[in-house]
Amino acid sequence: MSSEAAIDDGAIPAVGPHHASNAARNRLVIALLLVSTFVFFLNETIMSVAIQPLMTDLGVTASAAQWLTTAFLLTMAVVIPITGFLLQRINTRPIYMLAMAIFSLGTLICAVSPGLELLVFGRVIQATGTAIMMPLLMTTVMTLVPPEARGKVMGNISIVISVAPAIGPTIGGFILTNLDWRWMFILVLPISLGALALGAALMKNVSEPRAIPLDFVSVVLSILAFGGIVYGLSGFGEAAHAGGGGMSPFVPLGIGLVAMVVFVWRQFGLKDRALLDLRAFTVRNYSLSVAMMGVAFMALFGVIILLPLFLQNVLALNPLQVGMMLLPGSLVMGLLGPVIGRLYDRWGTTRLLVPGTVLLSAVLWSFTLLSGTTPVWLIVASHMLMSTGLALMFTPLFTASLSSLPPPLYSHGSAILGSVQQVAGAAGVALFVALMTIRGDALIAGGAERAVAVNAGVQLAFFCAAAISLVAIVFAFFVKKPPAHPGMGHAGGH
Repeated sequence: MSSEAAIDDGAIPAVGPHHASNAARNRLVIALLLVSTFVFFLNETIMSVAIQPLMTDLGVTASAAQWLTTAFLLTMAVVIPITGFLLQRINTRPIYMLAMAIFSLGTLICAVSPGLELLVFGRVIQATGTAIMMPLLMTTVMTLVPPEARGKVMGNISIVISVAPAIGPTIGGFILTNLDWRWMFILVLPISLGALALGAALMKNVSEPRAIPLDFVSVVLSILAFGGIVYGLSGFGEAAHAGGGGMSPFVPLGIGLVAMVVFVWRQFGLKDRALLDLRAFTVRNYSLSVAMMGVAFMALFGVIILLPLFLQNVLALNPLQVGMMLLPGSLVMGLLGPVIGRLYDRWGTTRLLVPGTVLLSAVLWSFTLLSGTTPVWLIVASHMLMSTGLALMFTPLFTASLSSLPPPLYSHGSAILGSVQQVAGAAGVALFVALMTIRGDALIAGGAERAVAVNAGVQLAFFCAAAISLVAIVFAFFVKKPPAHPGMGHAGGH
């Protein structure tokens, strides 16, 4: 299904600010943003089966190779807070062109990288473009689509953005089985350049920029806060390999936590001039939704990293086989998107979030029992169930969180949501790989075989993910569908 087809005529009623004269323009803008989102998701999910082959080809450890994912997510977490400011200062077309140009440059750098260092740098450049695009998509949808149709539109959007997760691992597996790993980026580059050219020809301005100052102190604090926390967590895995030498990971983690406290204090003090207006968190429904989204992304990125490592190291599957195993679950998530979007508009949140979180948690607990004798079909079925649970969570959480905010906070709410997702994802990857590495290295030091050590490490990491998922089940009972027309002023309490 094409991007524009996903945004059907009924999804954006031609009333009020969505008058008939603007309806076609609105659909075109959202469709172009979806094409770009597809490119970004494809880029990310192609990499999901590449960690083990890159470890072998580049001669690096798992905790070093994980920086291909962690650096990407960390960069997004650092840049996304600034997008709340950018979306208010810059119009839709120029900021779209900026994001696509930066992403294309990063993809080119990755395609010509001779080793891990330049490859990680290219991923950082890619992430900078991605960080701008994701809040731009969500803010634009919230601005153009009226509340009564948002569930439907979010569901239809998931058709498009789920195609990439569905085919990404399979394409990545095919490339890694038959071609050099650089072809993962050579394939994405012409697609991203095509989206850039398409945007240059067709993208329209739909926002209303306003002059607001940039608080440079907040920018520095956000970099120290988000960077320190994720770098510290990632350092635990490296410290295990180094035998405890070098700087303690508690140092950057402590700096990050202190900087986060100061950053939060400063944002509340700046109010309308904040880099990231954290008054969105005074809306209870938004806060609960964001917390649940963080848990979901920790689990999602943990599985994206851990499951391929288990399948390749313990079950001895090749990257193409791993990609094919992850395909059914991703397709399920995409096919359920429009259905769940319509159910959200009709039912609200509780009847979707509760079964979704229970499914997610149940599958994560089952993954703590993975072993070399686990049937492949059972892993595929479990991944499909987990994807169903995530599908039941994502559309209601995206819609309920942002719809709970007054319009002046849409751009900040989108940026906060994106920041939490990426920090949670990066922290999840760092934490789970650190646990896997520490446990596996300890067993190898005791004489265990590599496959046995990896299996035990993966089990421990999934146990941690499963325990965290229990929090989401509790929160699922308290997130509500917001009223159709929330107040227009700044957030107070709900």
